[in-house]
Amino acid sequence: MQRQSPGPHPMPSSIPRYRAFPALRPGDPVTIVAPASPFDRASFEAGLDIVGRRYEVHYDPGLLARQRYLAGSDARRLGELWRALAGTESRAVFCARGGYGMMRLLTGLEGIPVAAKPVIGFSDITALHHVLQRQGLVSLHGPVLTQLSRLGPPAHARLFELLESEAPVAQLDGAETYVGGVAEGPLIGGNLSVLTRLVGTPFLAPLDGAVLVLEDIGERPYQLDRMWTHLELAGVFRRVRGIVLGEFTGCEEKNADYSSADVLRDLAAATGLPCAAGFPIGHGAQNQPVPLGVRVRLDADALRLTFLESAAA
Repeated sequence: MQRQSPGPHPMPSSIPRYRAFPALRPGDPVTIVAPASPFDRASFEAGLDIVGRRYEVHYDPGLLARQRYLAGSDARRLGELWRALAGTESRAVFCARGGYGMMRLLTGLEGIPVAAKPVIGFSDITALHHVLQRQGLVSLHGPVLTQLSRLGPPAHARLFELLESEAPVAQLDGAETYVGGVAEGPLIGGNLSVLTRLVGTPFLAPLDGAVLVLEDIGERPYQLDRMWTHLELAGVFRRVRGIVLGEFTGCEEKNADYSSADVLRDLAAATGLPCAAGFPIGHGAQNQPVPLGVRVRLDADALRLTFLESAAA
């Protein structure tokens, strides 16, 4: 696949800085919310057990509600999320599941005074992360509660380290260099599908000077191409400095003589930006949590993502 390079990438004169959250301690109170899809009770209870062994967990029983493909009505989910974000009783907010529904709440969150605390989630929770980054806050792209029990102890340990340590978290290693080079900037992004839906809305986080992290699940190669091209046409790749590709799970075309990696490699090459792929971030078997808004260094040749700041202070 041949695509025309967009040309030089002017560097922004001002790059946003994001505020770390207060470090947690074992035994601190935390809140569970369900702002998107309903979930399996067994996987929820298993994740609850993992978090509950570390912190004092609180949640409203209403989060078990179901309304079609949502965890209850928009009013229920928005009220729960508003109380969790603005309240000072808990020290962190864990999301129960992604799926779909967070974007329906974005207009209701305009003007919310978010208390200084970490928010943890990924996939559809990407929309919430962008709200937080627009307020200049660090948040954690990491496992939702219903995914926690399917991940190994290393992911749990890394999550608790991010929440509690005032030192930068350990680097992550990728699997393949798509475009060589080094880039530094705040790590911004999340799920590719959700990110593209935020383009053109007032809820997209600032991207100038960022290192963009992307992951997805269940999108066929042509769909990945379409979403990536949307970002290209919107000028996203002229604003960011580098690209970190996580896992693209279940994104293959049956009986095709090409893979999703082939397509992403060509798309990345056309941007000319440093890009490495295969980081354990996303819907796969590892989903190592990473802090969004923290400054990072991507060395695409060395397949290394280094975190230059801590998420907690």
